[in-house]
This record gives sequence, structure tokens and C-alpha cells, in this order.
Amino acid sequence: MESFCALALIAGILVAFVLLVLIATYQNSFKAEIPPDVDQPSKLRFYLCIYTLMEILAKNLESLGIIEEHVLMRLVVDGLPACRDSKLSIKDLHFDEVPVRIYLPRVPSASKRRGVVFFHGGCGIFGSIRSYERVCQYIARKSDSVVVSVGYHLSPERKYPAQTLECLMAAEHFLKTAENYGVDPDRIIVCGDSAGGTFTTTVCQELANRREIPKIRAQVLIYPFLQALNFNLPSHQKNAFVAFLSRERTIHFILKYLNKDCSMKKAILAGSHVPESMNLKYRKWINPDLIPEIFKLGYKPPLPTSFLPQVHEETKELFETTFSPLLAEDAVVCHLPDTCIITCEHDVLRDDGLLYKKRLEDNNVKVTWHHMEKGFHCALGFFGYGIFSFPSSTKMVNHMVNFIKGY
Repeated sequence: MESFCALALIAGILVAFVLLVLIATYQNSFKAEIPPDVDQPSKLRFYLCIYTLMEILAKNLESLGIIEEHVLMRLVVDGLPACRDSKLSIKDLHFDEVPVRIYLPRVPSASKRRGVVFFHGGCGIFGSIRSYERVCQYIARKSDSVVVSVGYHLSPERKYPAQTLECLMAAEHFLKTAENYGVDPDRIIVCGDSAGGTFTTTVCQELANRREIPKIRAQVLIYPFLQALNFNLPSHQKNAFVAFLSRERTIHFILKYLNKDCSMKKAILAGSHVPESMNLKYRKWINPDLIPEIFKLGYKPPLPTSFLPQVHEETKELFETTFSPLLAEDAVVCHLPDTCIITCEHDVLRDDGLLYKKRLEDNNVKVTWHHMEKGFHCALGFFGYGIFSFPSSTKMVNHMVNFIKGY
């Protein structure tokens, strides 16, 4: 009888815990905004509820000392394993100690193929080779290219700038050894989404003036994060509470990635981490006036804020070009390769892409731009799940493939 009571008590506690989590999930998920004109809003809300449930569960398990929050959330972000494509030969290797997965078409080619280096997103904390398996297999098969997916090590286990340096090492290695994989070293394209777009941009900037290795032929940036100076651009205001990547969550992940105190979040959101001299210096590149009027509906200039020197000192990494590549000088930008930029309307980072598009065009770099009016941040991660995917996910990947095939 005592055993039965003990089991009943444990079961009751578990049920109560699950109910509390579900209630919290419901309340938190409905704080997030689901725009009515986004891709399949009901489906997006369903995914948001699941994600929020797992996030709250992860926080509770971490507080109990069972598992760290980011470890559990990585499993969620990785999604379901993809089936191996029989038309591809897939190999797991290391490029200078950086894990990579190579996708090689099995059909023989009469000439050397193009190569594609892919850097996955996930704020430098989440994501993996596995989570982008469907995307990379599709690119390799549809564009008849050799694709290298880079599994850079994540934060907090590897601290910034390890992720950037590993992406750079992997890209350099492939440029030098491309012919070993049947790839023309003069036809290598670098791609990435979100933080992977940051790494793509940084790699192209770092290698732009290098003479001893082949030049990168083109780059593809999918809703990239490109600057940490101004979080009050029109897209930040419009999409401040949008699902998956709100304005506040963006700062939260940045601080987590850099292993900084998250109590500075409010100051950074207000812009108190940037001295006036720096604001004046970079106004020519980061300025709401540079955003096309069609994307500024409802925009309100933020109120002036006080500069906080201590916050600035604590977050100096935000102003490095490896973290905010939009700050790179024109002498670098003018040497960048042809670029494809994909932006999403319902994305806090939309204006990063728009500002970089203008910078590239001002420096006579050829730009192909696709704007997903119904798209949202993280949409690429849902690609390849059939009816559980989103139309914008497929459109993005097809835009990538069509651009790649042009090289």
C-alpha cells in the first residue's frame, strides 16, 4: 500500500509538472507574434508551441541539474534524421581538424564540378551537419555540385571566435584541395543562413585579397546576421515579437554565444553600448534612411539613450568585423565575389540583408536579391519535411540552387 501511494504521489507530481509546463507553453507561445500574412500561420503556431514546450522543459531540467538547456535544445533544432540520397556518395571527413560532410554526385562528370561550402545557422550555439542534411543533399543533387557541409564546433564548449576561425580553415582547405574531389577550384561558392550567413560573409571578406589560394567565385547569404550596432532598424521594430527570433531573443542569443552577462540585454537593445563617435562613423552604412521606403511603414525613430561605457567595454567583440561584417571597409567590400542575398519579410534581420545589398551594389559587386514576402527566420530549417515544411522553405532552396547553377 505504501509503495502504491508513493508511486501515485510521484505520478501526481509528474502530471502537475507537465500541466504547469503546458500552461506556461501556451502563455509564452501566444506572446510571440504570428503575422497573418506569414507562410501557413496555423502550422507555424503549432511548431512554436512545440518549441516553447521544449524550451521551458529544458530550462526546468537545467535548474534541476539534469541537463544543460542548450544540449536539449540542440536535439530539438537538429530535427529528424534524413534518409541518405542514393544518388550521392556521402563522406565524413576532417578539414584541418574541422568536421565536414561531403556530398558527391555518383554520376560521373565529363569535367570538374563546381563546389559549394555550406555553413549552417543556429546562433553559433545550435545547428549541425545533421540539421541541414536535407538542404545539402538537395543542393548537391539539383545543382550537380560537390557540397561540403561544415560542422564547426559550437559555443559555449568552443568560445568565440572559434566558430569563425573553423569556418575559415575549412574553406581554405577546400579551396586548396578542391581538385582531389573532382572540383574546379575556380568554381567554389560559399553559402550560409543566419549565423552561417555571418560566417560566409566573414570568410569571403577574409579571403578577398588573398593571392596564394583560388578566389571564391560567389556567396549566398540567407537572412544573414551582419551587424550588432543598431537593433532599432525598421525590421527590428516591425518584427520585434515575431516567432522563433524576436528582437529580444536575438540579443539573448548574442550574449549567450559570447558568454556574456545577459543582464546587458536591455542596454544593448536601446543602443547604449555604442559611443556617439562610432554611431557617426558608421551612419553611412547602418542607417534607417538607407532602407527603401516600402520597408519602413510604421517605423519610428528611437528615443535618444545614454551611452554606457561599461557595457561598451564588456561587449567590444560586437564591433569586430568578424562579428559585424557590415562594418568592413570599402577596400574589402569592393573585392567581394558575386552575391545572392535572400531576405524574409517577417524577420528581425531583414534590414541587415538590405543594408549589405546596398553596400555591395555601391561597390560594384553583382548582387542577386530574392525577398520572401511570406518568409520568416528559421524557415530554411523546415526544408525537406514534405507536408510539414513551408512553401517559403522550398522557394529559398530553389533560389539557392538556381543561383549556384549559374556558376
